[in-house]
Amino acid sequence: MSKLKLFGDPISGNCLKAKWTAEYLRADIEWIPLDILNGDTRRDDFLAVNPFGQIPAAVLPDGRVITQSNAIMTYLAENFGGSLLPQDPYERAQVFQWLFWEQNSHEPYIAGRRFRKAYKKLADEEIDSEWLPRGYAALALMERTLLDNDFLVGITLTLADIAVVAYTRVAHEGGFDLSDYPGVRRWITRVERQLDIKPVGNA
Repeated sequence: MSKLKLFGDPISGNCLKAKWTAEYLRADIEWIPLDILNGDTRRDDFLAVNPFGQIPAAVLPDGRVITQSNAIMTYLAENFGGSLLPQDPYERAQVFQWLFWEQNSHEPYIAGRRFRKAYKKLADEEIDSEWLPRGYAALALMERTLLDNDFLVGITLTLADIAVVAYTRVAHEGGFDLSDYPGVRRWITRVERQLDIKPVGNA
């Protein structure tokens, strides 16, 4: 029987969070690495999988395709067991709340600055000046939640933690100083240990 195929680039937090979810759930998948910087997502063979040219993209054993990282994570959590999606309706809704928030109020600024500084090698003045304060606002909201809680939702690891940690753990690469966010830093370490992923340092 064919495996679920997951296309992604390891420099992308969006790709890694889908991969980490699969690994945490011990899902039998085939990871297919692509190189964004080399234009792999614009090749005809990949555009046949996802015409939008975006990763991650998951191809189910029957050939159907799922795109968007949080949609892929949700599919994995719903089909490979585990407790990454709470059964309680309120806590489940809270997980989705964080997933939507991450893509709208966190990832655009923290991941956006990280990509432009670490990979495009742009100077601060070449990056939208609003991204730094908006990224810090996202970190401040997280800090308020995590000072008194081990995880973003409930008392165990959920998809919310995996989604949000992906770019938070490398926020320093985008010029964000996490020294004033002790709750966030402790949470990063806690989630990295739960996922059994190597710390990146400087968080």
